[in-house]
Amino acid sequence: MEQAPRTGVASETGSAETYCGRVEPGLPERRLPERLSKPYLVRTKLEAMLDELDEGDAVPSERELAVRFAVSRETVRQALRDLMVEGRVRRQGRGTVVSRPKMVQPLSLRSYTEGALSLGRVPGRIVVTWEDVPADADTGRDLGLPVGTVVMHLERVLLADGERIGLESTYLPLPRFAGLREHYDPTTSLYTAVRASGVEFAAATERIETVLASPREAALLECTTALPLLLLNRRSVDDHDAPIERVRALYRGDRIAFQARLGR
Repeated sequence: MEQAPRTGVASETGSAETYCGRVEPGLPERRLPERLSKPYLVRTKLEAMLDELDEGDAVPSERELAVRFAVSRETVRQALRDLMVEGRVRRQGRGTVVSRPKMVQPLSLRSYTEGALSLGRVPGRIVVTWEDVPADADTGRDLGLPVGTVVMHLERVLLADGERIGLESTYLPLPRFAGLREHYDPTTSLYTAVRASGVEFAAATERIETVLASPREAALLECTTALPLLLLNRRSVDDHDAPIERVRALYRGDRIAFQARLGR
């Protein structure tokens, strides 16, 4: 006799497998088993625990959690790593504490400074480099310049309340913005300085995808190379459709999220 699919979640001390008996669309006779690993089950319990704690509260140690959930410390460690990637917890000293909610940045033509201030966060920047470089093929295409044309490159670490959350590389047409070197403080809003020069941002095209950091990027963002990052590539133009900037920005996926308002 054919056995019915098993359902239900395994106990903490038993097998970590569960079969939900889910039917694949278009193949009603086929049932797909779904395996829930022990780290996933522990993470679910940890999430319920975190909901009862406040920002900055200490999370019990790995040893305590392993005893409480009757699993190995490695299982607890993996569940905590997942929660760190999601931004629910963070390391503090030798322990783990509840993180503050992610900074939710709107996708718009506002500057990073304006967006951070609107969320009650204190923006800041650390200048990594400010130099003139020859444009590569992508930069030349986005700025409407021949390959090899010298452009201005500004790379900065973005801060929110003193915490590193992003790494931004901006390329600007040098003839158009050479005057920035005389009066612009690169630790402040670039958009404000561009507007002060008489150039208005009219539109932008932005692409967002997920990547992993290079060792250099991870060092600048103070994270590991295993942490998912949000990569934003943006090209901005003025009212006459003349290119203003090409931006490549990396954001820590555990510290920031983006949202857009959609309409018909």
